[in-house]
Amino acid sequence: MSDRTWTLTVHGGSGRFERGIIPAEADAGARAGLGRALDAGSAVLAAGGTAVDAVQAAIEVLEDDPHFNAGRGAALSGEGRIELDAAIMDGRAREAGSVAQVTTPRHPIALARAVMDEGTHVMLAGPGAEAFAAARGVEAADAGWFELPERRRQLEELLARGNDAFDVDMKYGTVGAVARDANGHVAAATSTGGVTGKRWGRIGDSPLIGAGTWADDACAVSATGAGEYFVRVGAGRTIAARVKMLGESIGTATDAVLGEIVALGGTGGLIVVAPSGETAWRFSTPGMYRATASAEGARVVAIYGDEE
Repeated sequence: MSDRTWTLTVHGGSGRFERGIIPAEADAGARAGLGRALDAGSAVLAAGGTAVDAVQAAIEVLEDDPHFNAGRGAALSGEGRIELDAAIMDGRAREAGSVAQVTTPRHPIALARAVMDEGTHVMLAGPGAEAFAAARGVEAADAGWFELPERRRQLEELLARGNDAFDVDMKYGTVGAVARDANGHVAAATSTGGVTGKRWGRIGDSPLIGAGTWADDACAVSATGAGEYFVRVGAGRTIAARVKMLGESIGTATDAVLGEIVALGGTGGLIVVAPSGETAWRFSTPGMYRATASAEGARVVAIYGDEE
């Protein structure tokens, strides 16, 4: 039964987002992008649409926005290639779809959704995922759409210095969304270009169900940060398990999991929503691109740690 209540939360990555470090134009551009994502997802929910449709709509907006590391403006691999990952999960029956190392879908999240809707598999990667995209008519784009000069410059700087790739990407970020619809169902979606200079076919947590993306009848979760650590703790699934088995609130469970990640040496952030409509975001970095909206008219768009 619908109670007309809904909520949507999105993120655009966590990192060294501090006042004076983020240029004013980048600050304004990221906030505008987050706002457009809220508008897209909120329109779905306000019309009585599903949480899974809402998170897809929000993510597609962010994938088109060069202020974030997903779709257009994605990080370049060590070979100078675009390799995109995405996942989506519907909490109603734990249906999920995921893709990794794709190079042509304009909206990787749409391809992940197609995998979920087709229903045979959960995760497709590389050429097989590309073939599936073509068969399903998923909109494609060429490398010129995805690649931005700034991302090429970052890769060249990284290769010249020989520094850690994750260090370079701490000013850009993976995108994610979680939603609760008017029927009390939740969903999550995450999309990323990975990390600058990644090698050997590296895949992080974003497309891994149970790590960077999760949704069930306890909560929906999308993560951003040092993906290897989120994989090692099974971040999304662990938050849900703590809510179910220990009776913790989503805030308490998220604090515990993020604390575990930090203890291992990782850093990042998470957004979470419960079927009750309760939402939470947590991050261990100076800031996280984040925004939330609800049926009651609440709306927050924030970047820095001192904002709410």
